[in-house]
Amino acid sequence: MATPSIDTGDGLPTPRRYWAMAAMAIGLSMTVLNGSIANVALPAIAKDLDTTPARSIWIVNAFQIAVVVSLLPLASLGDVLGYRRVFRAGLVVFTLASLACALSSSLLTLTIARTVQGIGAAGIMSVNPALIRFTYPRAALGRGMGINALVVATSAATGPSIAAGILALGPWQWLFAIAVPMGLLAFVVSMRALPGTAPTPHPFDLPSAVLSALTFGLLISGIDGIGHGHGFLLVGTQLLLAALLGVAFVLRQASMTAPMLPLDMFRRPMFSLSVASSMCAFTAQGSAFVSLPFYFQDVLRLTQVDTGLLMTPWPVALAITAPISGRLADRYPAGVLGGLGLVSLCAGLLLLALLPEQPAYADIVWRMALCGAGFGLFQSPNNRVMIGSVPRERTGSAGGVLSTARVMGQTTGAALVALVFGVVAVQTAGPTVALLIGAAFAGVAIVTSSLRLAGFSRET
Repeated sequence: MATPSIDTGDGLPTPRRYWAMAAMAIGLSMTVLNGSIANVALPAIAKDLDTTPARSIWIVNAFQIAVVVSLLPLASLGDVLGYRRVFRAGLVVFTLASLACALSSSLLTLTIARTVQGIGAAGIMSVNPALIRFTYPRAALGRGMGINALVVATSAATGPSIAAGILALGPWQWLFAIAVPMGLLAFVVSMRALPGTAPTPHPFDLPSAVLSALTFGLLISGIDGIGHGHGFLLVGTQLLLAALLGVAFVLRQASMTAPMLPLDMFRRPMFSLSVASSMCAFTAQGSAFVSLPFYFQDVLRLTQVDTGLLMTPWPVALAITAPISGRLADRYPAGVLGGLGLVSLCAGLLLLALLPEQPAYADIVWRMALCGAGFGLFQSPNNRVMIGSVPRERTGSAGGVLSTARVMGQTTGAALVALVFGVVAVQTAGPTVALLIGAAFAGVAIVTSSLRLAGFSRET
């Protein structure tokens, strides 16, 4: 029996729902894995391509910038063409670009391939939340978001280990080649399983897409430049242009009935507070993930293996907690669950910053697990609210905002750590200051998340 082109019911029936989630899980996991394994392989890639470590960073930066500038336009394209089409197109682009990465023989060709790969990844990530909303019935939407968070956490946790195993057996090209069979499998499963959605009756706004790409591209480049000590003139010019183009972008969106940047959704307190909470929480997480390896290796003098093991409790605890909190989110307010989770995250970061000079491994492990469990308790309910509080036909735009908030938060956190390391005179104090800054952002997120319990913030 052929899959209907448009699914109008409240979620998909089983077992088709499980196949749809499998397709999305494979697609999402390969994008997350690709990011983490590329970071691990940079030294090997730089040596093989006879380039400097500084230049090899573009292998990572090109992917990240491509994702950021593409998220909102591709989410809007999902509203116009249908989320299933954009997801499958993203799979094709990502898979072909992964093959191009594996065949690259120079830094230039690899960087170009990584840029295209980032666009494909954005196609997958931008409409993934919308597809989950149409896959699960409204009463079980939190469960779907919890599974989604579990996939991301598991992929992030296993990425470094998978990269180390592959590099022990073969060249770095294999790291990108493994995405090819994964992409093909996800595409085949998606052909019959993913829900079809009716396209919205408005054209794709190309000028808005260009303004969005330039605004976020210059913004993330400027933020990254602050952290890495780029010249004041260059950074200032980038941020000024980002601000001017951002104003033009917002003004254009304000005059449109179906804007790419959903300004009308931000008038909903529940949505805007959830976005603010998400960005602050991911800033806190980003600052911790970047600063902790320096703390473990430069301050505690631990090995890379020990560092990898000590970083693992965070994503493992998140992976355990996220599905549970997703189920709870279908019954309890996100403000309560998110507030409790963020308190746990904030407390964990403060406790990590206040570790004794020579802590036992157990002291680090339970603090990392506390952070991960708190983040998992927050993330699934928060994502459920962001997606479930907007009209179904605008889910793509909401998903684009969700993904953009995550990436911008992580980027801001990493840039703040780089800035702290450049300013703090005592090298051993840098990670501690960065963790305290992360705890401060988690504290702000506690406030914004808790405000959703006020009478004016209703889930609609």
